[in-house]
Amino acid sequence: MRKTVTEKILGAHIKEGTLEKGQEIGIKIDMTLTQDATGTMAYLQFEALGIPKVKTELSVSFVDHNTLQTDFMNADDHSYLRTVAAKHGIVFSRPGNGICHQVYLERFSFPGKTLLGSDSHTPTAGGVGMLAIGAGGLDIAVAMAGDLFFLKTPLVVGVRLSGRLQPMCSAKDVILELLRRVDVKGGKGKVFEYFGDGVKTLSVPERATITNMGTETGSTTSIFPADEVTEEFFKKQNREKDFVRLVADDDAEYDEIIDINLSEIVPLAAMPHSPGKVGKISDLEGMKVDQVAIGSCTNSSYKDLMTVAKILKGKTIAKTLSLVISPGSKQVYEMIAENGALGDLIASGARILESACGPCIGMGQAPPTGSVTVRTFNRNFEGRCGTKDGQAYLVSPETAAACALSGVFSDPRKLETKTDFKEPEEYLVNDNMLIFPKDGEDVVVIKGPNIKPLPLKQALENSINAEVLLKVGDNISTDHIMPAGAKILPLRSNIPEISKHVFEQVDPEFPKRALEKKGGIIVGGENYGQGSSREHAALAPMYLGVKAVVVKTFARIHEANLINFGILPLVFSSPQDYEKVKQGNIVEIPDIRSKLEKGVKEIDLKIGKEVIRLSHNLSEKDAKILIAGGKLNYVKNKNA
Repeated sequence: MRKTVTEKILGAHIKEGTLEKGQEIGIKIDMTLTQDATGTMAYLQFEALGIPKVKTELSVSFVDHNTLQTDFMNADDHSYLRTVAAKHGIVFSRPGNGICHQVYLERFSFPGKTLLGSDSHTPTAGGVGMLAIGAGGLDIAVAMAGDLFFLKTPLVVGVRLSGRLQPMCSAKDVILELLRRVDVKGGKGKVFEYFGDGVKTLSVPERATITNMGTETGSTTSIFPADEVTEEFFKKQNREKDFVRLVADDDAEYDEIIDINLSEIVPLAAMPHSPGKVGKISDLEGMKVDQVAIGSCTNSSYKDLMTVAKILKGKTIAKTLSLVISPGSKQVYEMIAENGALGDLIASGARILESACGPCIGMGQAPPTGSVTVRTFNRNFEGRCGTKDGQAYLVSPETAAACALSGVFSDPRKLETKTDFKEPEEYLVNDNMLIFPKDGEDVVVIKGPNIKPLPLKQALENSINAEVLLKVGDNISTDHIMPAGAKILPLRSNIPEISKHVFEQVDPEFPKRALEKKGGIIVGGENYGQGSSREHAALAPMYLGVKAVVVKTFARIHEANLINFGILPLVFSSPQDYEKVKQGNIVEIPDIRSKLEKGVKEIDLKIGKEVIRLSHNLSEKDAKILIAGGKLNYVKNKNA
């Protein structure tokens, strides 16, 4: 059988199971990455496993999310992350070195390897032919301890690219076009693998933009081949020894094929409040824009910022808006400083932020009340920008720059500026903000007062009797469940405190009610838990006593996180039964433990005399994890 790139990598890493679509497999993880918003908890979990050194080929800890130091909490977490990395053999990327995905792409990515990251946009590294998957922090901790990562064998969807992008149309418009077709849940259980003659017309940073935002489809990951374009990128990064050619076999068989002609791509935007709600910029022209933000792990590469600088050079941004720009890495920042592009951006009126996630996660730069903010980011969920009624639109750097100049939505194809971009002869390589661990280093791990002990769940009881604490609708994101932002992100290492903010945007009384009722269950609609990999959206509800979540469908990572923390993920066998369950109902899920032990897939939910049939998609291992009260208990019991 002729193999895809995905099948080649999975085949080389599979240790348990067989590559049959939909069947669970266990794969070896070569490398891991964490960022500070999820990393502190991941390393607390790793420490709890009692493993002295990581067993991966490479593990890297980045500080890029919680960089706004308004008090001691973020700074204390950074000290913990630096010292725990040194103690356990982990590379530490210091604050200011850049966004994890951009830096990883530049300095650590490796074709043909597997990467597991505690950030949902880990698939960015798929731009160089790496099988890069986002997961919860506990899964990363277990992988660092040498255990396998388990997933369902995905379908491989071939995205055949033809043609060439026209001027002022970009890779961001390509992934927006895919989202327009498949929406935010069309990728579940799938890998999007790009092939065709159009692939060679895209640089590695452009490919990485596409694989990065492919996350918003709900896919397992996205991947490009590692070809001559990839090899050239590695040479320019002075990393040619890390390049491995990896392409699909001729006539490789895909489970499905989507055709995209790059020549027909036009400037697009994801409109409020979903990355899948995509329309043409030409249909938005003339709408007032109040803020423009350029950056994020999707669009902060050297190419992106050089394109923006060329458009803005010698001009001034509209007086009715503000423009903020975040370079993706120190490498990018230094290069635009050296060649004068940074000066052009500053002269235009742009406000230059540090190399970090910043506004993308609500860490500053919230837009005005009721305003329109145009962003080159990957998510525009309600309230994520930091302003509850802010209207966030996701666009390309070219479109963002055009809007910044005019003060209204503008089609960048109408600009007179030519933005022909040529890759530099070489990228500036300066790894002085990376700390590599030393063998035998005697390190004292520093834990500040905001770092609280890791809460654990008791083993699963045989039957659940509880109240429906909350009922929500479709496409509830992890931002709805566990908000980000400058006020809440610093609490990621303090579960008792951060749990006070669970479902804050949906129902501010939820945390208090959950504690008073001694826990209960949550009911939801389609695609529950879309968005970020943040395990706190499961960990904090677990702390509040949530025992089960019953929905129409789950997003992949969140479902896995619920299992990891001992919360039952159950699905309505008939979606119409969703209407029968009301908030405040007292329900019973009888004999659940014994049913999981026996492998029974059909579960009863009783409301008085009425019985509603539920089901689950748990593997035998998943069931054992839930019975143990979560993955940490399960792994410790297994190792014991």
